[in-house]
Amino acid sequence: MVHLSTLVAGAVGLATVVSAHPGHDVKAEAAERAAALKGIRARSVKQCATELNARGVEASNIARREATLEKIRQERNLNGPLLKARDLTPLNTSHHSDLVVDLAVDPEVLFSSGGTCVLAEDVTQGPYYVTGELIRNNLVEDQEGVPLYLDIQLIDANTCEPVPDTFIDFWHCNSTGVYSGVVASGNGDSSDESNLDSTFLRGLQRTDTLGVAQFHTLFPGHYTGRATHIHVLSHPANETTVNRNNNTISGLYTASSSHVGQIFFDQDLISLVEETEHYATNTQELTTNAEDSILLQELEDDIDPFVEYVLLGEDVSDGVFAWISVVVDSSESTSVTPAAYLTEDGGVENENSGMGGPGGGAGGPPGGVPSGVPSGVPPS
Repeated sequence: MVHLSTLVAGAVGLATVVSAHPGHDVKAEAAERAAALKGIRARSVKQCATELNARGVEASNIARREATLEKIRQERNLNGPLLKARDLTPLNTSHHSDLVVDLAVDPEVLFSSGGTCVLAEDVTQGPYYVTGELIRNNLVEDQEGVPLYLDIQLIDANTCEPVPDTFIDFWHCNSTGVYSGVVASGNGDSSDESNLDSTFLRGLQRTDTLGVAQFHTLFPGHYTGRATHIHVLSHPANETTVNRNNNTISGLYTASSSHVGQIFFDQDLISLVEETEHYATNTQELTTNAEDSILLQELEDDIDPFVEYVLLGEDVSDGVFAWISVVVDSSESTSVTPAAYLTEDGGVENENSGMGGPGGGAGGPPGGVPSGVPSGVPPS
């Protein structure tokens, strides 16, 4: 039976994410990542398949993904009969396929889990991480681009059990390669101080009883030196509480994580998106998956960090529905160094962070703790 996974197997686990940010030395990051990966501990979703099936987790995954896709299509008035998918192919070859399936296709074929998730030691939380962001599933705000709906599931590496009640931080750049929440050279207009207060394409969700969280965002753009990607950070479940007065989580200045990673996209899908209106205006140099030294390092170690996906309609501009399973060690708790803090008075840069990339400092707030609490006012 053909597995119609439209991107390679739901597997991130890039917990060793030593992510680049605009202007950073990608080669240095790749070298640091290579050293970290020597101690990698990997576990496949397939290795957990028997246990997940026995507990009905995989059946729930298939039903949820099918229902979510249908709901999104109805909400967007996309009633066309076709969904384009691809056959499972090696990561180092073209992922293009002319395979076409209709909505009558066996859901077990289309939406089953697969692939390899890996767990490695955290090295850094990646670039431009900002604490104090809102708990929400719609991250779009006023940004424009190709709609992306992501279903992400956390699986514990030690038990093969879903990881419930865990907050997932999610952030990425916009269609022209700019991150919100930070002001830095190489990140859009570095003279625009107002970007420190912006929150687009950032947010958190808590996983449900099956370890699942869903986000509505936009397909990320690209910036010089890195392939298209999204950052994911999971917080230790027993160390995280909700600030009910402003819809954020605790730990503005003491953030910690049980997993840090990045997820990637098929190059053929990226190429389709890059041809659409808003992405085509991006003047930064495009780095392909095959040219991304950090991604290539992952692949050399048999890491499969790509989402599976289907197109919502007959054109990529109609949107993308993607899903991925991430293996984490839920017992881990590592302190993280944010690039900035979002307080009730707006964004405050962490001068000790190195912008959240490798080599960051202790991560304490600049000049002590800024006044106020994380912003709880939903962006307009």
